[in-house]
Amino acid sequence: WLAAPVETDAFETGAWLKNRNRSIDLLVVDHYGLGAEWETVARPFVSRIMVIDDLANRRHDCDLLLDQNYFEDSEHRYDGLVPDHCRLLLGPEYALLRPEFIRARSCLQERDGVVRRVLVFFGGVDPTNETGKAVRALKVLDRNDFTIDVVVGGANPHHEAIRQLCEREPGINYHRNVDNMAEMMARADLAIGGGGTTIWERCCLGLPSLVIVIAQNQAESTAFLDNKGIIHSLGEHENVTHQQIYKAIKEFNMTPSRLREISGMGLELVDGKGSQRVEQLVTEFMFEQSV
Repeated sequence: WLAAPVETDAFETGAWLKNRNRSIDLLVVDHYGLGAEWETVARPFVSRIMVIDDLANRRHDCDLLLDQNYFEDSEHRYDGLVPDHCRLLLGPEYALLRPEFIRARSCLQERDGVVRRVLVFFGGVDPTNETGKAVRALKVLDRNDFTIDVVVGGANPHHEAIRQLCEREPGINYHRNVDNMAEMMARADLAIGGGGTTIWERCCLGLPSLVIVIAQNQAESTAFLDNKGIIHSLGEHENVTHQQIYKAIKEFNMTPSRLREISGMGLELVDGKGSQRVEQLVTEFMFEQSV
């Protein structure tokens, strides 16, 4: 995860913090390669440390820890990994979403479970081209009454091949580097995408989704959400074929009541106010520590 040894990175960061012209009230650490060893070196130069994590696979020397993901027995995931005084912010109620999702939710129309518009989005990169796999599944479905939006990020190495694939098919709209993702999710009736933060964006807008695990850190949370019926997981990307995606879309299209149920569960789980909640709690925590 790091381009240099942890010790080197920690001491270089410590030196940079030491040379600042003003004190640092809160240092936020969001990196899978950093843990207690790094944080302990940085601690003398800052008042408090906050960590954002979701792996729970290493110790942290921090005062606050945020894990917005949904796990079984999540309240005990960090037992023995953080100091006793550390305050934990755990679960999707603390999901860090952009303000546009709150705005889109405020004028969201109730979903009737009928699939008219499908959104395909696998994040900014999608190195294994799950996007292309999903488009091929939708082509096999051959539904003229579907509108399909395919979104790729600027760093997607397959963007040109995906563009050509979409342009050959009527009813498929190709988008790259969009800045209105909340609006597109609000318009869609079904999403096909990866795990990670986009799950909470879709839940916030009550958008049912077929999920393909594209990174190992998504596997546990995705499996738990699937077990709860909040999403439908197709499993890890290397085991998923476009035929499986096709079959899942076809089944969803035949069960509008199931789609309505998933939509309601997502809306209940993520209210979109996580960023506001975290900001308020962090502010209150820093005030408590200063008096």
